[in-house]
Amino acid sequence: MSKQEIIFRDLGMMDYKTAWDYQEQLLQENVRKKSLVFSLEPGVKNDPLPTPDSELQTQHYFLLVEHPPVYTLGKSGNIENVLISDEMRSMKGIEFFRTNRGGDITFHGPQQIVGYPILDLEKFYTDIGKYLRNLEEMIILTLAEYGIEAGRSNGETGVWIDADKPGQERKICAIGVRSSRWITMHGFALNVNTDLSYFNFIVPCGIQDKQVTSLQKELGHVVDFEEAKEKVKRNFEKVFDAELRE
Repeated sequence: MSKQEIIFRDLGMMDYKTAWDYQEQLLQENVRKKSLVFSLEPGVKNDPLPTPDSELQTQHYFLLVEHPPVYTLGKSGNIENVLISDEMRSMKGIEFFRTNRGGDITFHGPQQIVGYPILDLEKFYTDIGKYLRNLEEMIILTLAEYGIEAGRSNGETGVWIDADKPGQERKICAIGVRSSRWITMHGFALNVNTDLSYFNFIVPCGIQDKQVTSLQKELGHVVDFEEAKEKVKRNFEKVFDAELRE
């Protein structure tokens, strides 16, 4: 079976709302294509105009981006996990958005690799749990290249270090997604050289009494950010058995 082809785009530094709108645009284009396919199926009233095959094929995307400081709250998140007042947050130049992804509150900021896969899971597998585990696996493999042994925490989506050692658990990558007709959006946030002080003003992912960490903190030195992105890209291709193209 041939590898799935995925368009890769590095968006650089981009504000959260612009990136969110772009994801929504790509997702809705794919949903529209699926609706066209459905309208052309036997037994369904057909569109009177012929539709080229290219117009019926959904397209995968993998977006990488950095955001200016921003807190985002998932659709089932608890606003009480935001510990900073609106006034103080505004003074510090931190934006805030309620989003339509899963998960609770998290932070995005400079030197954090944020990844937004826009995938048609019907071309992979229709299993959101498996998709989340594969996103985790991609990050676990990336961290292993730095000599960091990371893994999962039972019942808590994301990537953790020392998850099985009470009092030492620390999260290095948050994950939260949305899916519509098996088209995904939102994704993961890997702390590379991230300023972790921003996490002091929230209860990260709504999980009490657990730390947040970064590659820089774990290794004791600043990490080459572009190199880290390349490792993420390679492991994304490996885990999803896909080929990225620009």
